Amino acid sequence: MSLDHDRDTKKVSLSILDREERKQREMWGMRGRPFPSTPSNHNLGTTRAYLNNHILGVSEGHTAILRLVGVGYRATIEPSAVSVQPEYPGQQFVSLKVGYSHPIELGVPLGMKASTPQPTRILLEGIEKEVVNQFAAKIRKWRVPEPYKGKGIFVNGETIRLKAKKIK
Repeated sequence: MSLDHDRDTKKVSLSILDREERKQREMWGMRGRPFPSTPSNHNLGTTRAYLNNHILGVSEGHTAILRLVGVGYRATIEPSAVSVQPEYPGQQFVSLKVGYSHPIELGVPLGMKASTPQPTRILLEGIEKEVVNQFAAKIRKWRVPEPYKGKGIFVNGETIRLKAKKIK
């Protein structure tokens, strides 16, 4: 695939480099034949969404805000970790204290920034929406919100309905 940018008309054109390659044909919604007369419409929306997410990521960036709800739940961003080795030089680590006997240390993926404006909030920023949301889900996995007390790690304004207590 190649992108051509025309500065005069402010347009970008996208072309497929190898129409023989199956993965590229499927990505752009072209059916089984290598040279289709018209592209099918089953993947065009997905392709448009991927391109839109990449363009927004480069121009504005993607964010995910995590709220830690629970007594003693805290998060910090640290330059080094005790239990985890860095994957690349200068990697930061999110340290979570969410009720376990030890802090949970997770390495921030390459190309992402993590900050804690408050001890109970984590702000994740990055260019790739999929990577940002995947890392947010990895953090959330340690304390999924539970419906009885409302405690857990909430991602991007997520809410849950509290259940009534069971009465015998």
